[in-house]
Amino acid sequence: METAAILQMLPSLTIDQRLAIADAALRLVHQEQYLTKDQRRQQMAIAAMSAINDYAPGSELTALTCLDGEDFYDSSANDFTNPNA
Repeated sequence: METAAILQMLPSLTIDQRLAIADAALRLVHQEQYLTKDQRRQQMAIAAMSAINDYAPGSELTALTCLDGEDFYDSSANDFTNPNA
C-alpha cells in the first residue's frame, strides 16, 4: 500500500485504530538503528501525540490523581524495628 493511500484511509478510522497504527509505526521506526536528528524529533512528536489519551481526564493513568491532597500513612512515625519501644 502506498503512503498516499494510507494517509487517505486514516480519516475514516476510529481514534483507537489510528493510535494503534501510530504505535505500530513507532515500534518499527524504533527498531531502526540509525535515525537522523529530524527523524528522532518526528518520532518523539508522534509518541507524544499518541500518549495524549493516556493523560486525558478519566483515563486509567490519571485515575489515582483523585487521591491528590489526601493524607497518607507515614511509616517513619512508627518504629517497626523495636516493637518494645
